[in-house]
Amino acid sequence: MKPWITVRGDRLRMSLYIQPGARKTEIAGEHGEALKLRLAAPPVDGKANDALILWLADRLDVPRRSVILVAGEKNRNKIVEIPGDLGVTALLERLGVQ
Repeated sequence: MKPWITVRGDRLRMSLYIQPGARKTEIAGEHGEALKLRLAAPPVDGKANDALILWLADRLDVPRRSVILVAGEKNRNKIVEIPGDLGVTALLERLGVQ
């Protein structure tokens, strides 16, 4: 299991490091014990957080309301939870991470 994924009851928790203001939204590898994401949204008025939630929901094929920003609302380091029934293997596949 990757160091940036933990199982918390019936949820999967991901530690993310966000780089807002990028040209396009994409995974940029690992950053310490976090998954690094470049976001094509500015870090203004919560736009980067909204873009992150929408991108994850779309990529993981889960409803937007099931992607919860647990910590890091005004920080590059964020913790996000998603439903655990997706499973770690499917999560990694849908993110395209090995």
